[in-house]
Amino acid sequence: MDLGSVNAPDFGRSLSGLGLNLLVRDVPRHAQFLADVFGMQVHRVSQDFAIIAYHGQLLQLHADGTYHANPMLSLLPDSGPRGTGAELRLFQTDPDDAAARTEAAGGMILQAPTDKPHGLRETFIMDPDGYVWVASRPLPR
Repeated sequence: MDLGSVNAPDFGRSLSGLGLNLLVRDVPRHAQFLADVFGMQVHRVSQDFAIIAYHGQLLQLHADGTYHANPMLSLLPDSGPRGTGAELRLFQTDPDDAAARTEAAGGMILQAPTDKPHGLRETFIMDPDGYVWVASRPLPR
């Protein structure tokens, strides 16, 4: 399937497993952030929607207006962070590299790259919409 040109019904029917959809204020800006900081592949992007890939896994970005009939729309804050309480973990992203690219891409480092007792080196990065991404790599044994 060509993710850059697939139509919505065919794309929807192709999905399986666990899906991740993020409601964002500016789809192109958010897609660029994910590409710049985490090296994600942007296969399709418009003002309303984007298909993003990370190590074979797909996620979707949706503009608020595309959720006009979705019950979640009324729960979104008018301002401030949107993703409070959720960690979006990227287990195949170097935390030091991601942290080095964060500020230029418009994000904020919540925790600098740190070796953790559970065997990972991690950095916590908040994107422009307030979602928290945790870039991590395994520590050597």
